[in-house]
Amino acid sequence: MTGKSPFETVVSAHGATVLRVCRAVLGPADADDAWSETFLSAMKAYPGLSADANVEAWLVTIAHRKAIDVTRAAARRAIPAAEIPDAGDTADRGDLGLDGDLAEALTRLPARQKRAVAYHYLAGLPYTDVAAILGGTADAARRAAADGIARLRRSFPGARVRSER
Repeated sequence: MTGKSPFETVVSAHGATVLRVCRAVLGPADADDAWSETFLSAMKAYPGLSADANVEAWLVTIAHRKAIDVTRAAARRAIPAAEIPDAGDTADRGDLGLDGDLAEALTRLPARQKRAVAYHYLAGLPYTDVAAILGGTADAARRAAADGIARLRRSFPGARVRSER
């Protein structure tokens, strides 16, 4: 007996967090595919994961890599359009569980800031885990998240965003 939870329990416990991260990083259109790919990869690797591993950080790391794959693939293909979509259409923004304007502002952050905010504030990972995912130091991850939150605050001067002291 390995002492690890069954994989179904892992999906139940961390599925919503991984989906929030995927939606924050990729947007609602690609998030479901990235979520599925994350858990398919995780299911294959789960038997080899140590029993004392931080499963949530491990899953967010996999989701991060899947998000990079989706972003790279999207950049390589042309997207034909019969007509140009209305830029004001934010109907899917509520899928993040955030206010539509806040979700829109999150998508406009630079990639590193958006990911740092998503991994720390939406997934609840400590900065050491965020740094391991993004590459770099915990201080650099903290700075990226702080810069992202500062930009969001400038977009919403009256809004209160949870911060750490």
